[in-house]
Amino acid sequence: MIVDKAIYADGVRTDIDGDISDAFDAARERGDCFLWIGLFEPSAEEFELVRDELRLHPLAAEDAVSAHQRPKLERYDDTLFLVLKTLAFTEATADIEVGEIMLFLGRDFAVTVRHGAGNPLRRVRERLESDREMLHHGPTAVLYAVCDEVVDRYGIVAHEVERQIIELERAVFDPHAPDVTERIYSLKREVLEFRSAEDPLVPVMEEIARGRVTECHGVREYFRDVLDHLLRVDTQVDAHNELLNSVLSAHLALLGQRQNDDMRKISAWAAIIAVPTAIAGVYGMNFDHMWELHTHYGYPIVLGVMAVICVVLFRILRRNRWL
Repeated sequence: MIVDKAIYADGVRTDIDGDISDAFDAARERGDCFLWIGLFEPSAEEFELVRDELRLHPLAAEDAVSAHQRPKLERYDDTLFLVLKTLAFTEATADIEVGEIMLFLGRDFAVTVRHGAGNPLRRVRERLESDREMLHHGPTAVLYAVCDEVVDRYGIVAHEVERQIIELERAVFDPHAPDVTERIYSLKREVLEFRSAEDPLVPVMEEIARGRVTECHGVREYFRDVLDHLLRVDTQVDAHNELLNSVLSAHLALLGQRQNDDMRKISAWAAIIAVPTAIAGVYGMNFDHMWELHTHYGYPIVLGVMAVICVVLFRILRRNRWL
């Protein structure tokens, strides 16, 4: 569906009444302006009118409707097509929700197509509308504002992931904490998904920041800042992945050590219990001629010997940290 549509001339927004055809007609009549249309998860029928009005390439139009694309920048004649992955962190489940934003940029139009509930563009539009100087750059100003917002959200998500890793580290080295193996694997999977969203975007931002996209020459300096933030996030994600590997290795090593400690305790108690069991087993044999068998104090003496040996063994094993 269409979320918003407006004409921007001299840095000022003008709302449009009517359908998309009316919006394009109004923009063409004014001349020195551009049209920004925002759509959210449009159907093929809804996007068909936009495609026909702007003469978008069928392949790009198909990508915009179906989504599930990797970050990329492509050119179709005089139209740029950019795909961005959006990220949103869910506190309750420690999951990263992934969405997509597709942008079509031409000389006098910008079309944004959003998929997924995360990263709405209302704040981007409001921020851009408050900066008339930036709006003078035309549709490329929309491209910069959207990319800047998406990358800033990457930084927020990276901070939340780091906080989750710190909590996992504390749980790993807490002997009373429950097993966190599943949480480690789950967060590692989310980090890999994070990487698949931001890493392919790096060469795209480099292309723009280095001036290889002629339409963006006027905003190259702004994209350098976006690229700097993106590279910082990329480094953080690599560090998070390595740190999770270390946390998992430490956790598995500690689990193995705890299992060994448990086995040692079981073996130690088995050794202590074996002493009275062996002695009782000897005296349980039905022979007449056995030492102390007919002695008046034989029974308490044997019990005392059992107790002494068990206590000695307990102290020895406790001193050697088997118990």
